[in-house]
Amino acid sequence: MTTRLADIAAQAGVSEATVSRVLNGKPGVAATTRQSVLAALDVLGYERPVRLRQRSEGLVGLITPELENPIFPALAQVIGQALTRQGYTPVLATQTPGGSTEDELTEMLVDRGVAGIIFVSGLHADTSADMQRYEQLRAQGVPFVLVDGFSPKVQAPFISPDDRAAMTLAVTHLVSLGHTRIGLALGPKRFVPVQRKIEGFVRTMQDQLALTAEDVETRLVQHSLYTLEGGQAAAAALIDRDCTAIVCASDMMALGAIRAARQRGLQVPTDVSVVGFDDSPLIAFTDPPLTTIRKPVPAMGQAAVRTLLEEIGGTPAPHSEFVFMPELVVRGSTASAPGERNRP
Repeated sequence: MTTRLADIAAQAGVSEATVSRVLNGKPGVAATTRQSVLAALDVLGYERPVRLRQRSEGLVGLITPELENPIFPALAQVIGQALTRQGYTPVLATQTPGGSTEDELTEMLVDRGVAGIIFVSGLHADTSADMQRYEQLRAQGVPFVLVDGFSPKVQAPFISPDDRAAMTLAVTHLVSLGHTRIGLALGPKRFVPVQRKIEGFVRTMQDQLALTAEDVETRLVQHSLYTLEGGQAAAAALIDRDCTAIVCASDMMALGAIRAARQRGLQVPTDVSVVGFDDSPLIAFTDPPLTTIRKPVPAMGQAAVRTLLEEIGGTPAPHSEFVFMPELVVRGSTASAPGERNRP
């Protein structure tokens, strides 16, 4: 025991007497010092005394659509860390093509007695989906929070980025570089974030370039899939319509857009400028580094956890939408429009 005390004291940088006070649960030790001693126990492989083990407040489910898009693991990490800090154990449940559906994952989590569920980009974002499933969940007494997507039919807190403002940021940036033929590549129209991006894009194109809404929607908006291949297909169609700049609804789609430009012998950003959306991990290191709209992932993830814990604690937040402002991050995939560079 004396040897163990000495080891722990040395590791934590405190006296053996202090270690003894912490292990015996005695008062008079600063919180930071107590934490250092507990960390030393963990590092040295000693089991914490039962009274000092952090008690779990229960399980919290996190349902995401997939993990291939790096923005979802990034959001899951923020949410998981925030839950762990509050004593909860996060359970990540991921939908996969041909695998479990959102409803099946929800049922599995409810069967395991989760304290609450956070849904990310789920069926709540799909205007064609039946929202009754969420009311049934509420009737079962399971608190939940919905991230990325909004439905007035669901009584729950929603956490969203400002998709309309995001498009204003992207279009304004490209117009300032002299672009007038700007295309928008995004996912299927039935999703709320897609509809909001179109609204923001059309409005800004009208304001900045005096185009009609009909002309923008019919000629400059291209729907596809939220994948690299989807971005490639959408961008190819927009380039064929003489677009010199393309705004994409995800960074994955933007990488596809860059591939589409190169397949046509065009250079990014010399011939075509590309803007992504999310600012996913590692996206600053692509070739060229991607100009993108940064989704406020840390703020959104922490707000989702804070709101859910208020629901669990019986002091629910207003059943409304909390909207977070995105940010334009300018890197190397956008430049002056062709023809603008040589002007005096």
